[in-house]
Amino acid sequence: MKSQLKFEINYTGYDTFEDAPEVYQQLIAAAREAKKGAYAPYSNFNVGAALLLNNGKIIQGSNQENAAYPIGFCAERTALSAAASLASHEKIKAIAITCSSVQNPVLKPAAPCGICRQTIFEAECKHQQDIEVILMGESGPVYVFKSIKDLLPLHFDADFL
Repeated sequence: MKSQLKFEINYTGYDTFEDAPEVYQQLIAAAREAKKGAYAPYSNFNVGAALLLNNGKIIQGSNQENAAYPIGFCAERTALSAAASLASHEKIKAIAITCSSVQNPVLKPAAPCGICRQTIFEAECKHQQDIEVILMGESGPVYVFKSIKDLLPLHFDADFL
């Protein structure tokens, strides 16, 4: 039997940075600060990520490219690796991701790549806690997803991992 199916993605949108709650503004600001450490001479696409741990600590990461593509690291995975190394016992409450481009302004949020989505999902599984995902470009709207599962609709159940 053939069925017509569809996915629905749920998220909260704020028109501007200033419209978002203060906790999101603080985390986006930390991601913007992290973006300053990006090394992106090939793509000229700088990304910053900031994790909010349950204890209130923020851990940042930026993308780090390499001429031997694809061995570079995305900002999200850099931050998650730092958290695993520096605070492995702490659960992650949220991750904010922001980006900018040398060529064109980024006026809409950019979503994490597939590898980062899977990595965030596995962090959710490890800590048995959803991680809010907060996305923003250089300016424009802010999107908030309650879990990476909203951006990874065909995820495996945690029991499979």
